[in-house]
Amino acid sequence: VQLQASGGGLVQAGDSLRLSCAASGERFSGYNIGWFRQAPGKEREFVAVISRNGGTFYYAESVKGRFTVSRANAKKQAYLQMNTLKPEDTAVYYCGASLGAWSTLRVENMYLYWGQGTQVTVSS
Repeated sequence: VQLQASGGGLVQAGDSLRLSCAASGERFSGYNIGWFRQAPGKEREFVAVISRNGGTFYYAESVKGRFTVSRANAKKQAYLQMNTLKPEDTAVYYCGASLGAWSTLRVENMYLYWGQGTQVTVSS
């Protein structure tokens, strides 16, 4: 499966953005979809993940209550709704596809495919 993330931009603190992850190829619904981010000078970190059928989610503590992950398997799309954005959310955001066990999905290496990333910049 090939992934393409989009929807990033420059916003002010407190604003919202919705990122999209568009997939091509077969069996999008067979993959858990995770969102990670990488800020300048930092390692890529886990943000959120959604299960294959969209029924289960998990969030990093830093975004819990502000971000919402969803997916539309018929459209081969996943989304990350980001509300109440903070300057510390500034990063390149990536979506990834994984077949791994649910307990492993916070780990970057468990993802088989990645989108190219979309820049999110939050000004104070």
